Amino acid sequence: MSTDEFTVKDKVAIVGIGETTYYKRGQAPVSEFRLACEAIKKAADDAGIAVTDIDGFASYSNERNDASRLAAALGLPALHYSNMFWGGGGGGGSGAVGNAAAALVAGYAKYVCVFRALAQGQFVRFGQAPAARTISGPPAYTMPYGMSVPAHWVALRTRRFMYEHNVTQDALAAVSLACYHHAQRNPRAVMYGRPLTREQYDGSRWIVEPFHLYDCCMENDGAAALILTTADRARDLRNKPAWVMAAAQGSGYRQGASVENAPDYASSNFKSLAPRLFAMAGISPRDVDVAQIYEHFSGAVLLSAVEHGLCAPDEVMDFLTFENITWPNGKLPINTSGGNLAECYMHGLELVNEAVRQVRGTSTCQIKDAEISLVVSGPMVSPVSDLILHG
Repeated sequence: MSTDEFTVKDKVAIVGIGETTYYKRGQAPVSEFRLACEAIKKAADDAGIAVTDIDGFASYSNERNDASRLAAALGLPALHYSNMFWGGGGGGGSGAVGNAAAALVAGYAKYVCVFRALAQGQFVRFGQAPAARTISGPPAYTMPYGMSVPAHWVALRTRRFMYEHNVTQDALAAVSLACYHHAQRNPRAVMYGRPLTREQYDGSRWIVEPFHLYDCCMENDGAAALILTTADRARDLRNKPAWVMAAAQGSGYRQGASVENAPDYASSNFKSLAPRLFAMAGISPRDVDVAQIYEHFSGAVLLSAVEHGLCAPDEVMDFLTFENITWPNGKLPINTSGGNLAECYMHGLELVNEAVRQVRGTSTCQIKDAEISLVVSGPMVSPVSDLILHG
């Protein structure tokens, strides 16, 4: 009995991708629900199927747009599968794809749509601390001391890692500059037409050290979606399939401990997950041609690169240089659409869509002969998830 019999490897493919226009937070002209419907329809069109062929939905991070309501609005004849990846914020992006793939292999559905929609003008702002007169539970141990938003706790973990491995601000700047560099070729990107220089980066205000303004992801409205189906169906559809080599999700020992009590503090939470991912795919990190690494903040990329075996901890300064991580000549380009920093913060699902484009050969920063694309979802939360696609 072969090992891959217990995985989804090459049994499922992403066959359609779609997204709305991406807006600055609060500027979407329609509701979050309508944004979700638009992205789903576009993904179905891209796949060359009718939207009514979809019979399953998967999402993450407590997505507000209920699968049953979407099924009714889109006119689906029946809803056979619906799934939510619990917790983890953006850590569920690849996990939702993995859950969809598992459902297809199990025969629960024929076409499963993974989607994420945000309208921060209609609902709460991501980057703003909630106003409250009283605080209870774990936040009572952090918020009174000013630790109230993700930038704070990601900064602390990043600082610890930088201190332990002699990493300087240059590595963080390289990530930010690479994302903005790639966004200048991508008309979908919110920061398209707004290039970033090192001087602008250094001159921008501190948000929380070591993060300047340009180290922090944007806050956006919009929606992204993708369609998965089984291998037998995928081969007959409109576009080149992006085959799922592996999808993995989970968390390390006590990484979900509250009040900053994770014993392995300077971690992106992929140490136990990444080895499983590559084992399921049957490849090693050196086989990856292009990577989409979730950057709610640039520091997360440092730790994620290390924990996925792309470089050793003490090699970060050599690996994360602008020249090494950018199209067209970098050894391992990352976030080739602009990523969360410069394309859009669609909670990381836009990174999966870009991974699909890379293996299709249709990215605006297309890596030559790209065959294997890695997606890293939601560093430093719990649980997290990963995905590897191939053409």
